Amino acid sequence: MTAKRFAATVSYDGSAFAGSQRQANARTVQGELEIAALALFGTPTRVEMAGRTDSGVHAIGQVAAFSAETRLDAVTVRRALNAHLDDDVAVSRVHEAPEGFDPRRWARRRWYRYTIVQGEAPMPLLRRTALYVEGNLDISAMNAACGGLAGRQDFIACSGQLEPGKTSVRTVFAAGWQRENASLLFDIEADAFLPQMVRRIVGGLIRTGRGAIPPEEFVRLVRQAQPGSVGPTAPPHGLCLQKVWYDEGYLE
Repeated sequence: MTAKRFAATVSYDGSAFAGSQRQANARTVQGELEIAALALFGTPTRVEMAGRTDSGVHAIGQVAAFSAETRLDAVTVRRALNAHLDDDVAVSRVHEAPEGFDPRRWARRRWYRYTIVQGEAPMPLLRRTALYVEGNLDISAMNAACGGLAGRQDFIACSGQLEPGKTSVRTVFAAGWQRENASLLFDIEADAFLPQMVRRIVGGLIRTGRGAIPPEEFVRLVRQAQPGSVGPTAPPHGLCLQKVWYDEGYLE
């Protein structure tokens, strides 16, 4: 039987995971998917992910890929995987993918969202998915600072530790804040992201929103390309991977 290649859209609450990528002696999204695939197909199945998310980071549009010798169709595979998964991770869609499909290398664009709730008191029901900030942030100043993020440039100032020899140049297609009731939503789309890049950008933008640094100083810190200079790292629980785009239409 010829092996089929599958692409799956995965969502998860990152609160109880040590991250998306497999780790020894730790619960991860990749590990849970591989356990479910083993139960379904009866043989060890390697799952590859489009993006690596840290402990506490969530997703509604992560993409995973795996191969299996099976006669099951994509819809049946989705239902069967979910039957073997705990309720903090789910497979929302499965498609048959081209041979050799690589969810990370074939990705063309990724979208992350960071959620902040502001006000006089925390909102307990949102404590796992949004960062509480007391008072009001200046969204106009934060959006002015976002103008320095667009385009292709070196984002080492917004990066965690990189592997030796890896480039810190990325292309940001769009970045900005919008208000939704008591929440502030930061959306950023790029070809790829560096470790902790979004969280460090958000940390710097919060400083701008509080008036600690003006927008032009935030832009200067981004562009001076000094490692980690842009600001403190925002907590992981406000961050969510929303979507990954590909040239092919099978994930639409």
